[in-house]
Parts: sequence; C-alpha cells; structure tokens
Amino acid sequence: MTGKAFAGFPGGAMKFLAELARNNERAWFAEHKQRYEELVREPALDFIQAMGQPIADIAPRFVAVPKKTGGSLMRPYRDTRFSKDKTPYKTNVGIQFRHEFAKDVHAPGFYVHIHPEEVFLAVGSWRPAPEALRAIRERIAEAPDAWTTAWDNAGFRRRFEPAGESLKRAPRGFDRDHPLACDLKRKDFVAVRNLDPAVVATPRLQREAAASFAAAVPLMQFLCGATGAPWD
Repeated sequence: MTGKAFAGFPGGAMKFLAELARNNERAWFAEHKQRYEELVREPALDFIQAMGQPIADIAPRFVAVPKKTGGSLMRPYRDTRFSKDKTPYKTNVGIQFRHEFAKDVHAPGFYVHIHPEEVFLAVGSWRPAPEALRAIRERIAEAPDAWTTAWDNAGFRRRFEPAGESLKRAPRGFDRDHPLACDLKRKDFVAVRNLDPAVVATPRLQREAAASFAAAVPLMQFLCGATGAPWD
C-alpha cells in the first residue's frame, strides 16, 4: 500500500464528537449520519491509508486497512450487552494497526485514540488472552534482559509512559521475588503517549504517529516473539 500525506481531520470533527456525547441517541445519529461520514469516518480512513507505508516500513507484518468495517477503524457502535451504560455510540475515534494474523484488539498493536478531551497513541498488548498473557510473562521471566531492553529503551521512554492494570500479587507459578515481579504482575503490556488535541487537525498527527510507533519497535518485537507472531 502506498502512503500519502495526511492533511488532518476537518475542524468540525471534534465538534461532532462533542455533540454526539451530548446527544448519544440513535435518532440524533441517524439525522447527522452524513456529518459523521464527512467529518469523522472518511478522514479516519484517509489517515489509515496515509499510514499504510509508514506501518509497512516500521513493522512489515502489521497492516493498515482503510475499510469502513473489518479494517483498522473501530466501529462506532458500543457493545452495551454487559454494560450499565446503554448509550449506543462511542464518542471517540479508535484506530488500531494489527498484526496480519491478529483476530481482535487484544493482540499486539499500534493504536490511535481521538476524543475532544483526550488524544493519545498507544502500543503493546491490551488485556491479552490467557494463553498469550502466560506466554508474555514466561518470556519476561526467562529473558529479563530482553524485556528490559525493550520496555526501558531510552528512545521508547522519551515518548511513552507505561499504562494498564496489574495484579496485586505475583501471578501463580511465578516467583514473587523475581527482579521483574512488577512487570510480571501486569494484566496489560501497553504504553501511552498523550498528544495535544489540536494536533488532530494538522499533518503532524501522521508524523507523530509514525515516529512514535517506530520508537516502539523493540517492545512490539518482544511481544510478537513471546506470542509466536512472526515479525519479519
């Protein structure tokens, strides 16, 4: 896929998301569906298209798929089945560039989150499935130097801060006195970089995403290796 420069989201994109937060109803969304298409979905697909070559250069097995459904753009509809919050729509734009073999958002990925009050980039594996979680922890325990090199890499830490939840105690089967016990307790192996929301309307969004994701390559290589996902 050939990348192209991305000019930024239209100025009305954030305004639409803020309005949606105040009017999170199916009737309102249906009435304003064309605005969503023009201000949010189409620019998001343009951004994904523009990130195609940068992602291919950074991580050859990861993909940028500019499709309305089934691609890198997360759907706008919330899953309300098990939530007390029954509002039907997400009030943010979520974009994830996943490994070509990944099946869901829990696999290692590069993520972009756009919300009127919060814009951030994220990398790593959020809430991995039990088998993958065990594999990552085992790899950290067996190769602590490799993990430290990836997780504490200076170039990576200049851009990203660790995030996610952790257990209170070392997981079953792991030494509670292990030098990396804090990392073994992690439920999520993710890091986040917050951006100024104003960047969304500028070409800098693409540049920031590409440069930041490149800095996360050692972490992504570690996670892919631990879970058996090919890198090259």
